[in-house]
Amino acid sequence: QVQLVESGGGLVQAGGSLRLSCAASGRTFTNYVMGWFRQAPGKEREFLAAITRFAGNTYYAEFVKDRFTISRDNAANTLYLQMSSLKPEDTAVYYCAAGPSTDMTRGAYAVDYWGKGTHVTVSS
Repeated sequence: QVQLVESGGGLVQAGGSLRLSCAASGRTFTNYVMGWFRQAPGKEREFLAAITRFAGNTYYAEFVKDRFTISRDNAANTLYLQMSSLKPEDTAVYYCAAGPSTDMTRGAYAVDYWGKGTHVTVSS
């Protein structure tokens, strides 16, 4: 089992920045590809970004590629998502995810563990 706890969400104005964190505990952090997803009201959960076990590779959804940066600190068992140039359409619940492979870039089906999410609201 892996426990994931997100933090760092909140209310921000359009154009602003936020950094989300995800603290992992339980099984060895480096066993997992880590990722971020989000879910807006009435919409499906969508992939945002993923990072391989030792941060050798990162993957992004096209619509966040130039605005969001995923990183991980394996010594601290923590995943991050730096978000900039935020837009009102980025308003959603943001979820941390752990899985066995980069298949999570194709969708939520490839995720083994989820956090409970952190709310991000971007005002116009």
